[in-house]
Amino acid sequence: MIDGHGDDVFRYGGNVKVNFSTNIYQGVDHTGLMNHLMSCTELLSNYPEPEPVSVEKILSETYGMPVDNIIVTNGATEAIYLIARKMSGASSAVVVPTFREYQDACAMCGHSVRFVPEYEVYNGALSACNVDVVWLCNPNNPTGMVFNREELLKIIDSKPETLFVIDQAYADYSVVKVLEASDVLSRGNVIMLQSLTKQFAVPGLRIGYAIAPTEIVSGLRAMRMPWSVNSFAIKASHYLLKHREDYHIDKDQLYKEAMWISHAFHCLGIECHGSDCNFILCRLPKGNASQLKEWLMEKYGLLIRDASNFETLDHLYFRVAAQDHKSNELLVKCIEEWMS
Repeated sequence: MIDGHGDDVFRYGGNVKVNFSTNIYQGVDHTGLMNHLMSCTELLSNYPEPEPVSVEKILSETYGMPVDNIIVTNGATEAIYLIARKMSGASSAVVVPTFREYQDACAMCGHSVRFVPEYEVYNGALSACNVDVVWLCNPNNPTGMVFNREELLKIIDSKPETLFVIDQAYADYSVVKVLEASDVLSRGNVIMLQSLTKQFAVPGLRIGYAIAPTEIVSGLRAMRMPWSVNSFAIKASHYLLKHREDYHIDKDQLYKEAMWISHAFHCLGIECHGSDCNFILCRLPKGNASQLKEWLMEKYGLLIRDASNFETLDHLYFRVAAQDHKSNELLVKCIEEWMS
């Protein structure tokens, strides 16, 4: 695992006033969930289910698919490492820049890894890639780009012997259509990763899952550690899935705010990658993103994501996720001050 993921609030001792470093919207009201968990404190004295079967059953009913097509994990990250382990020694292509855990999981499990630039996906780079596994984030982190569903399915169908791992953890923030569960079930070479963490804004609980063909799910379950999902995460999943209508993410408004930030940054000379969701990748005209991050924290309590440790990016890159308009205005004003 690299040092320097986003949402590193733990480094700053409660001094973060607005967290732009996480792609998860911060304005969610968790009062109902917190009250529910407070009524379940007896969970501390007992082991959780060895396998989170109860959550898998709820998800299977939600999607209207067999439970054998779903595996619940300790965040989508556990699923990533399980897949890499299942395919130990394979050749992998990672579409970059992207979430670093794909390449780290591959390295840990002896994969040979090649990188495919995001902008070359539509130019035949993936179709020409003779590998065992393709790792692709959709919407992509950190760029916010969503790959065209029809074009992506064409690539997947042209390579039936290649396993495509499509991470759609941020699908609930996308204003563009992403892959659907039915796209997975009608094919034998796709694993779709999803995240209750992102859907319900509960990253501290670590709840993810994968949808895949039965034989793949069976293989992943055989390697999953017992008790990998804790009791409170399981209980929270039950509550959240039952009350999903209470957790509406206004993705259109967040996207509108992200585009406002992008325009404001452009006026300051900061380049912004085109995005289809609530977060944007930004490039300073000069300076250092790490220094900007520390200055914003020390002076104003604003936390951004230093993006220099993503593959293919350098010290000029940072990432922000849109929050409420007042906070977004403050961010732009403070960065303008730093640049001047």
